[in-house]
Amino acid sequence: MRLLVTGLTTVMIVGLVTVVALIVMRFRDDGPILPEEITLPDGVAVQAVTTGDGWYALVTDDDRILIYDRITGALRQEVVLD
Repeated sequence: MRLLVTGLTTVMIVGLVTVVALIVMRFRDDGPILPEEITLPDGVAVQAVTTGDGWYALVTDDDRILIYDRITGALRQEVVLD
């Protein structure tokens, strides 16, 4: 019985250390690199941001999605939501 308790305690400690290590590694990520400043059309506020490979998209409060090039910052596409 003593060996069983010792073994289970060891497994729990190793599991806890593993979970903590995975959480630390996951939250260490810096996230996507966005430009310091984004030029938006007049009177528009951003509701959400998403990124892709070479682009980022902004969902605006006037039901549009503005897709910008990540390198140049130029507007690639504008999608109007119905």
